[in-house]
Amino acid sequence: VKWFRLAAEQGNAEAQFNLGKMYATGEGVPQDAAEAVKWFRLAAEQGNARAQALLGVMYDNGWGVPEDDAEAVKWYRLAAEQGLAEAQLILGMMYATGEGVPEDLAQAYAWYNLAAAGGYEPAREARDTMKDLMTPEQIAEAQRLSRELFERLRR
Repeated sequence: VKWFRLAAEQGNAEAQFNLGKMYATGEGVPQDAAEAVKWFRLAAEQGNARAQALLGVMYDNGWGVPEDDAEAVKWYRLAAEQGLAEAQLILGMMYATGEGVPEDLAQAYAWYNLAAAGGYEPAREARDTMKDLMTPEQIAEAQRLSRELFERLRR
């Protein structure tokens, strides 16, 4: 904690992320969700994808901040666009359930598919389950969105 705090206070995003995790889990410090959010936000604002995803989790569940699905989606999307498969899966789930975004099965499938293409097995399973709930037209749209996402994020 001591060394992470020293580095975090100097603006090191990885140390900020790790300190946030320690506060979130109570490892080496008293568990404090609000303090975890503080450190996750500092790292997330510097572009740390894992901090962005965990900040999304904090907003998604109302841990240390008021629950806010739209704010959760914002942070999940930032992490997902950096290629973090777990965030891509969760963003897909948000679209599948309409939490923080309008329900959109094609968007959900596209995010699942992107994570699955990276080898993330839970996303493959979610994509295949989603496909069973979709019409052929929705699947075609989802595949088009998948290609667009892949091309846009590959740049």
